Amino acid sequence: MNTNMSARENILSRIRSANKVGEIRDAIGGAVEDRLTTHPASPLPDLTWNDTERFKQRCEDAASTLDEISQMDDVPEAVSRYLTENNLPTSLVCWPEFKKLLWSKSNVEAEIRSALGDDKVGVTGSYCAVAETGTLVLLSGQEHHATTSLLPETHIAVVRRNRIVKTMEEAWQLIRSEVGSLPRQVAFISGPSRTADIEMTLVYGAHGPFRVHVIIVDS
Repeated sequence: MNTNMSARENILSRIRSANKVGEIRDAIGGAVEDRLTTHPASPLPDLTWNDTERFKQRCEDAASTLDEISQMDDVPEAVSRYLTENNLPTSLVCWPEFKKLLWSKSNVEAEIRSALGDDKVGVTGSYCAVAETGTLVLLSGQEHHATTSLLPETHIAVVRRNRIVKTMEEAWQLIRSEVGSLPRQVAFISGPSRTADIEMTLVYGAHGPFRVHVIIVDS
């Protein structure tokens, strides 16, 4: 097996060398990096809005619901209130960043794990949010399970007010400056999943959650 693998690698190495694959890859990578770092920003519309108010309005336009709280410790109560008012299950799965919150005091049963197909409610944080479009930006990772925002019928996202940026361009700039290499998945979520493919009838929950509830936290 090792001999076969060595022979295969030798053949591929000679092909790469003959085609100068490494040089081409380096040249393309350098050109992309130059483009990202030196290309001037494209023209932008008027951005004088209040970021939070614009984000809230665009969330509502996209059929998301909203709540605002003053601190992270209030998340369980806000989640419980939303679930109770909408007659939804009070058991959920959430990201590890919420494991220290006192869920049981708000009569919520929270499991710290990624979502499975039969989970009804998923609670996630967000990397940032875009005011212009009312969009949540989520980065996948070991403690940021992608399925938690995709599989449950109800997605509840916690957004820190100071992480609301004006535009998609600012969101990408933030990711590049803070994260560097992109994770496996960058999710942009603007309201519940929907489609009108069949007879132009709008249907929610076609490819993801029926509901998206956004909780904005001051601190």
